[in-house]
Amino acid sequence: MGFDLCGIARADQHPRLARLAEWIAQGRAGEMQYLTGSLDERRDVRHTLKTARSVISVAVLYNTDQLYSIEESGSGRVSVARYAWGDDYHAVVRARIRHLLQWLADQAGPGFEAFTCVDDGPVQERVYAEAAGLGWIGKNTCLINPLLGSWLFLGEIVTNLDLNPDTPGVDQCGTCTKCLDACPTGAIVAPYDLDATRCLSYLTIEVRGAVDEALRPALNDQVYGCDICQDVCPWNRRAGVSADPAWQPRDVFKSPRLIDLCRMSDDAWVTALKGSAMKRAGLHRIRRSLAYAAAGLEVSDRAQALAALGEHPSASATVVAEAIEWADIRP
Repeated sequence: MGFDLCGIARADQHPRLARLAEWIAQGRAGEMQYLTGSLDERRDVRHTLKTARSVISVAVLYNTDQLYSIEESGSGRVSVARYAWGDDYHAVVRARIRHLLQWLADQAGPGFEAFTCVDDGPVQERVYAEAAGLGWIGKNTCLINPLLGSWLFLGEIVTNLDLNPDTPGVDQCGTCTKCLDACPTGAIVAPYDLDATRCLSYLTIEVRGAVDEALRPALNDQVYGCDICQDVCPWNRRAGVSADPAWQPRDVFKSPRLIDLCRMSDDAWVTALKGSAMKRAGLHRIRRSLAYAAAGLEVSDRAQALAALGEHPSASATVVAEAIEWADIRP
């Protein structure tokens, strides 16, 4: 059915979920208010499906045979998070999980109950994936599989079927701190503890307005999402590689030059974002991040990039205009 991993966990309130409320109370979730609104459901899936007995976790490898972002820095090139290079994983994985759901329903017969999730529902996916033996939650808070690495899309089926659970994953990070050391904003404040409000993925995708001025220079060449903590992870040195057409990079996002992205018209962006997970951020936030990235260029190159950005209708949006103005006056 197109999955690389599958495991089963009990639909219990797992110990890792106990910290979620504290993490949110510390302000680590930032503007992601949906986490607060669905806190009870996230801490226990039985709040969503009262009869839940099992959580089936699946994973799809999306790593392709392309260089990592840390290997392509400089030369006016910027990085788009690997997960967003190809088709929108929500749609692709959801279609596959529906096939599995139908098979389960056919096998189970009358009385079968279930709901599915692909990063769009009140399920703490990594926790259940770890409990189901798909890997362990690493110090960078990503799920890591010892054979495939951490480039994994996750999905779940929460069901009333009483299935035999798999053996949970075992932490194999050891004494390694490469992800903590490499994070440009110190977002991994301690092993296994991420402050989302400092994470470049959060800043470039979730923040709707202007990014904290002190953090803008850290965006550098990371204009949508960030893969640095995964790029440096030793478990990804020999990560699995997928030939799945869905995850192959679209030409526009394959090691793109900043100036080329700045020059793209609104119509060109609409075409590029069709069927892409990048639609979540929207064009205004993408152009805002491009302006922040342009601030790190040499003066002449910066002026060229900002001038190109300013030519588009979206440049009049407050968040884009403010970013262009800030970048223009950077020393």
